[in-house]
Amino acid sequence: MTNIAIIKFPGSNCDLDVKKIYEEILDVKAELIWYKQDIEKDYDGVIIPGGFSYGDYLRSGAIAAKTPIMESIKEYADNGGKVFGICNGFQILTEVGLLPGTLMTNKYPKFKCQSTYIRIESNSSVFTSNYNENEVIKIPIAHKDGNYIAKEKTYREIKENDQIAFKYVDEKGRTTQKSNPNGSKDNIAGVMNQEKNILGMMPHPERASDKLLRSNDGLKILKSIT
Repeated sequence: MTNIAIIKFPGSNCDLDVKKIYEEILDVKAELIWYKQDIEKDYDGVIIPGGFSYGDYLRSGAIAAKTPIMESIKEYADNGGKVFGICNGFQILTEVGLLPGTLMTNKYPKFKCQSTYIRIESNSSVFTSNYNENEVIKIPIAHKDGNYIAKEKTYREIKENDQIAFKYVDEKGRTTQKSNPNGSKDNIAGVMNQEKNILGMMPHPERASDKLLRSNDGLKILKSIT
């Protein structure tokens, strides 16, 4: 039976949303794992959900990245396990070095909570293989520190290695300044590691996984891990 681990830090607040989608819509068992535990079972995937771990003190994700469970997650990923970071989870994965680049304060420094369109830049990973390349989907964001930046060398590498998973676009799939909600470099909304078993994205697919939420465009991302 498929079994998903959802990591819970002090300040996480999207863990139950993710768990609900897996158990009530996808009929998949999902366990909440407290940050003081280890990844002990042979889970099909590990998810680090959104929220404000440790109140975003120092820097979003910085304190959570130093907790012992992240060593356990590193080992899990090194052995080929699938790891998915959503919003604050993405921030944590960059802070710990499992994903390239970093997330900084939005270009216009305020919390942004809105629907966004994102384009599938690569469908060569398990996370995105259920979509067509260049497909446009609608998924909401909710963050203040979602401005993805990377040094030029890192940026060239992630482009060459097909590690850019999603970009912010308009409804017609065009990358524009207006469609970029946070100032992210090249409109980047999500990236993968080189092996493509780790994904981080700022938009919240669990908030677009049921038509009652006005969009189920994000469901395929969560389903991909099962």
